[in-house]
Amino acid sequence: MGWLLTIIIGGLAGWIAEKIMKADHGLLTNIILGIVGALVLNFILSLLFGYAASNWLAYLVVAVIGACGLIFAWRAVRGRT
Repeated sequence: MGWLLTIIIGGLAGWIAEKIMKADHGLLTNIILGIVGALVLNFILSLLFGYAASNWLAYLVVAVIGACGLIFAWRAVRGRT
């Protein structure tokens, strides 16, 4: 996937995760959460099941789930609800 599309999908995924988790982040944080969440969850899925997202819709779903997981982990570490 190209860099521009990765940034757009990452930002969208981060924004969706922000709304789902009722968090309050900026645009740059949303992009980072979406991209890192997608990378982490794609890696985990490829290790466990041999699956990696191959199209933009699958990448978006994986990125949203991964970003929600990162927000959840961050809150667990910080002890904040």
